[in-house]
Amino acid sequence: MITISLCMIVKNEEDIIERCLNSVSNIVDEIIIVDTGSTDHTKELCKKYTDKIYDFEWIDDFSAARNYAYSFATMDYTLWLDADDIILPEDNIKFLELKQTLDPGINAVMMKYNTGFDLRGNTVFSYYRERLAKRDAKFQWKEPVHEFFQVYGRTINSDIAITHGKPPGEAHKTRNLEIYEKIKNRGIPLSPRGTYYYARELKDHGKIAEAILQFEEFLASGLGWVEDNITACSELAKCYREINHSEKSLMAMFRSFVYDTPRAELCCQIAYYYQEKEDYKRAAFWFELILTLKRPADSWGFVQPDCWDFIPLIESSVCYDHLGDYKKAEEYNNRALLIKPYSVAALRNQAYFKSKQSKLEGNC
Repeated sequence: MITISLCMIVKNEEDIIERCLNSVSNIVDEIIIVDTGSTDHTKELCKKYTDKIYDFEWIDDFSAARNYAYSFATMDYTLWLDADDIILPEDNIKFLELKQTLDPGINAVMMKYNTGFDLRGNTVFSYYRERLAKRDAKFQWKEPVHEFFQVYGRTINSDIAITHGKPPGEAHKTRNLEIYEKIKNRGIPLSPRGTYYYARELKDHGKIAEAILQFEEFLASGLGWVEDNITACSELAKCYREINHSEKSLMAMFRSFVYDTPRAELCCQIAYYYQEKEDYKRAAFWFELILTLKRPADSWGFVQPDCWDFIPLIESSVCYDHLGDYKKAEEYNNRALLIKPYSVAALRNQAYFKSKQSKLEGNC
């Protein structure tokens, strides 16, 4: 059975750190905490779980802090979590099974990172992250912001999920953008990945014109990871829509097809474009196309599960209702209900179709 070192970087996490550590303490054999400047009781709470607590002077570089934490690891494999991550009970069981059965020849294990949820707690946004890695391989964290662990060699995907517990607090909203701008002001060029995430930060902070320039620069470089290229097209389309450049928005969506077969997330975006223009025939075409697509196997990109089934079904129902094909509309809504029988929208549609059918029968 392998042994695991949990390596974390923390700062002012007193409200959530115990929840995180409680969820993982029975899995790992060593807990390493690197504190980057807490002024609350974070370190005192961590002492309940480990005596391996170290201070790191913050230098606007997440990778530097994580690599420092990893330098103290002594077990076979390393694992990282953020303080607002948890391992749910069902995933805890899977993790313990993996720990007992993992082939020591595996260099890294990718795990799902569930970050978006509906009101019932169902995952609506997830992607894979490099979580478990062989310590002797001496992998390194890269990038000062939106950092990643650069693993290679034998890597496997696991269905174990890490659950993101809460969004960043108010104090962190501008932090990443500020770090990128400090780098730019020092005249240091960003990597392709850095350019992509800088563009996303600009967009999220309402700096749309600047975001467009950075997304275009990223895509023009031809050096981006395919999944980032696809998402960049999606985000670029949203930027153009924000400034009412409708045709450029649509072209950005179609541009994503250069990098791989159509993804449901982009097809939904295209379908909504036509739906907003009340072009229900073309909107229905794109929603229905999604239902013929095969989800990429083992993709490490961002995934919105609802875009692959529930959304195209219920929106196809809406489109066919507008087109006057009520039978087809009801069929699509019934299929949507099979996936989410609790959906308020689908149940409302069901009542609408029953009412419409009663009226039609009454007129006969």
